Amino acid sequence: MTVTFAPELGEAARAAAGRLGQPLDEWIAAAVELKLREEEAARRVREERERARAEYFAYMEEYQAEFGAFTDEERAAARRELGIEDAQ
Repeated sequence: MTVTFAPELGEAARAAAGRLGQPLDEWIAAAVELKLREEEAARRVREERERARAEYFAYMEEYQAEFGAFTDEERAAARRELGIEDAQ
């Protein structure tokens, strides 16, 4: 595999690898592994947020089906409590 960097980025990578006493290819491989782990963690967080949001809305639908729809006053109170501006 061949990778091309801007000259200043290449020099910074060589210097960082040198400070750690690592060959450049090992330093780059470690950086790529770290980036891949970060991206995987971010994907998991997004998926968890989406799941939690879907569960929340499903619960709200069930609640309203059992106890009735929220009134305008209840919605306004919830917006105030959450610090959300009314969209009116």
